[in-house]
Amino acid sequence: MELRDLPAVDALAVDVARTHDLPEVLAVAIAREVVDEARDRIRSGRRVDVAEMASERAGAVAWSRPRRVVNATGVLLHTNLGRAPLPEEAVTAWEAAAEAYGNVEFDLATGRRGGRGRFVDELAAAVSGADAALVVNNNAGALALAVAAVAGPAARVAVSRGELIEIGGSFRLPAVISAAGATLVEVGTTNRTRRSDFAAVASDVDMFLKVHPSNYRVTGFAQDVTWAEMAELAAEAGKPFVADVGSGLLDARTPWLEGGPPAWLATEPGVRQTVQLGADVTLFSGDKLLGGPQAGVAVGRRAAIEAMRSHPLARAMRCDGPRLAALGAVLEMYAGGRAAKIPFWEMASLPEGVLRRRGEAVAGAVRAEVEIVDGVSLPGAGSVPGAGIPGPVLKVVGPARRVWRRLLDADVPVVSSIRDDAVHLDLRSVAPADDALVVAALGE
Repeated sequence: MELRDLPAVDALAVDVARTHDLPEVLAVAIAREVVDEARDRIRSGRRVDVAEMASERAGAVAWSRPRRVVNATGVLLHTNLGRAPLPEEAVTAWEAAAEAYGNVEFDLATGRRGGRGRFVDELAAAVSGADAALVVNNNAGALALAVAAVAGPAARVAVSRGELIEIGGSFRLPAVISAAGATLVEVGTTNRTRRSDFAAVASDVDMFLKVHPSNYRVTGFAQDVTWAEMAELAAEAGKPFVADVGSGLLDARTPWLEGGPPAWLATEPGVRQTVQLGADVTLFSGDKLLGGPQAGVAVGRRAAIEAMRSHPLARAMRCDGPRLAALGAVLEMYAGGRAAKIPFWEMASLPEGVLRRRGEAVAGAVRAEVEIVDGVSLPGAGSVPGAGIPGPVLKVVGPARRVWRRLLDADVPVVSSIRDDAVHLDLRSVAPADDALVVAALGE
């Protein structure tokens, strides 16, 4: 192809918009990028197929358009698929707050401006047993705000080397602390940190921070300082203690589950228990084990929480009205003894017998050769590392990559997993009403 053979941007854009059902303005942007790239390739003597280039670029954009999928991976809190599905009460609250004006930052009692999210903050404090609470947009933001507001400017923050975590998107704890204007003081070693290690630096730091390594586990010759020891040490040193418990298990006793906490939660710290130990601030996510929307929740002593609330960074990390409404609905379910109805807890506690019956119904409704085999579901989203929930899963006999791709190409894409050269479908992470979508995808 010569330069004179390149199509006009407008003509190429019309074809892109029609073929991939894209808005005109987006199709024009793609067409312009493709023509510019093709021009550079021609000048450098490389082969050019403008139609192919445009189709690949537009197709990639079109596939990224937000749409519903069925999560059949068995990862209950799948970060790439949106983490916790919201309960109906939270969805209703979100929609109501999104489609009309609301008292997001308006005091109906006085008719004047009020504090943003006051009801949710008060409720979060009450259900966690803390003096006060503050909700921000995510837990990394809550941590940065706690470091900046509670430790103070140019603070030195002590953290165990075994807890220098990296969260999704390659964001690392040292970078978050640095961005908050503080200096990290590494304590102990990667696999062993003792109370005496923290005591040795107590006079040289401004804050003690303990972070739950919720996306990995150190085993073998390992030792760490417990939450209780950290709280005691901080109190003796007169320094604030911030506890990032991460996953948001509200109460380690799980009173909302019949029979108490399951074995896979044995090492997960509870928010209420950490507050009771005396942490000045306890931080956790709203969209993990709590089962709500993405949010970062800080609960603890009133002075520390108010310092966070009044810090300039708090505005940059605030939540919008629909998110606050949805989180409030989830917290009300805990307060009202209805937390077992939160989708995450419903999925996690689903009996094996129920899963097997659903699996047999799906397998019997399709022509594809499907077997029921033993499997393990995962909490996901960097929660409860190394722990799994056993149960039956579906194994689809056939060429794994082709089956996996065909399931993604269904009218409602079904996201499965490949293990041992076979596609596996775990119905624990599929809403019962969506079993029909799995049947339809397998039929295709």
